[in-house]
Amino acid sequence: MNTPADHGLEGAATAPLRPRGSNQLGMRQYNERVVLQALRMHGALPKAELARVTGLTAQTIGLITTRLEEDGLLLRHDPVRGRIGQPSIPLTLDPDGAYAIGIKIGRRSTDALLVDFNGKVRKRLSLSYAFPDAAELLPAVSQQLRTLRRSLGARSSRLVGVGVAAPFQMGGWHRMLGLSSQQSEQWNSIDLAAQVQAMIDVPVSFARDTSAACVAELLLGRGRDIKSFLYLFVDTFVGGGLVLHSQPHFGVRGNAGAVASLPVNLAQPGAVPEQLVRHASLWDLEQHYQQHGLDPSAAYDARSLEAPYRDHTSPWIRSAANALAHCIVSGTAVVDVDAVVMDGSLAPAALESLLAQTAQALDSYNWEGLWRPALHAGSIGSDARALGGALLPLHANFAPDRETFLKAA
Repeated sequence: MNTPADHGLEGAATAPLRPRGSNQLGMRQYNERVVLQALRMHGALPKAELARVTGLTAQTIGLITTRLEEDGLLLRHDPVRGRIGQPSIPLTLDPDGAYAIGIKIGRRSTDALLVDFNGKVRKRLSLSYAFPDAAELLPAVSQQLRTLRRSLGARSSRLVGVGVAAPFQMGGWHRMLGLSSQQSEQWNSIDLAAQVQAMIDVPVSFARDTSAACVAELLLGRGRDIKSFLYLFVDTFVGGGLVLHSQPHFGVRGNAGAVASLPVNLAQPGAVPEQLVRHASLWDLEQHYQQHGLDPSAAYDARSLEAPYRDHTSPWIRSAANALAHCIVSGTAVVDVDAVVMDGSLAPAALESLLAQTAQALDSYNWEGLWRPALHAGSIGSDARALGGALLPLHANFAPDRETFLKAA
């Protein structure tokens, strides 16, 4: 494959990026975004195929791709020779054309990812804790940002932004976590986006953590094939998201897909029904481990299916699967989707077992009057929230529909 330097573009890789019509008022800038999105979704394409996919004329495609190459955003592959006519030259996104940082701030850990133009993780930094202390965590996040930016070296000018993914209410369910009301309120009163913006001179965006994970699945995973799906993410606290007609749907107040609050049984006089968060969260599995003198962090890795942990993991999976099946049936009765996609921070083998048992639990429900959706494993894994955060600035700068993510605010 040739590189930008092969075409006399040595300076393009380190030159600051020009805005690509972020307000979408300029037709040329908008068409550039359409071309970039086509290459992101379809992979390497020659100009003729780009014209067919985008509906733009061959002349327009020629002008756009020349400009994008000059800006260091596209690469030319070696010519592909067919039986007749001129050889075609596939074009693809230059992974070094732009970068973004995604930060997931969770109740058990913080992950910071440096992501290239193709959505590939280039560098990862992580920090674990029992529960985050703002006075300690925010300086640590600032250091992570500096480290990731320095790792770009001369390409640091290609950093287009930072996306922060975190629970809307970090201090939510504080009694379950054994926290005081003061600790809870400390987090709920913090504007995370503003705090991170003060640490860096590129734009900072914010999204609910599981909504960001859903966006990552939409763009880089199952969403390429499924137009509408309910997304479930099993983490310290279970959460979710919703995609309708290939667009994330957040709702008026961000409640769409907030499955943690779903009641799992009927309310009775004088008794408030428990929520899904108490039955399908890894926090519950952590408690079982701790009660038996085991390391609670094993809930997130392969030890969970090994002795002595599996004696506690297996019952948790059965219980969580039943609760998730209830969530799926309830969700399907309200929003008709093609499929349900389930991912999480647990080990792949544990997720596979959870999926299988959830499917079995779904068999026990009466589906009369409903179309049962397919159940799929997510394809991103524990990186989904931070990766979704990194996609926020990449989408805002280079995709034709910037509304897709920024509705999350």
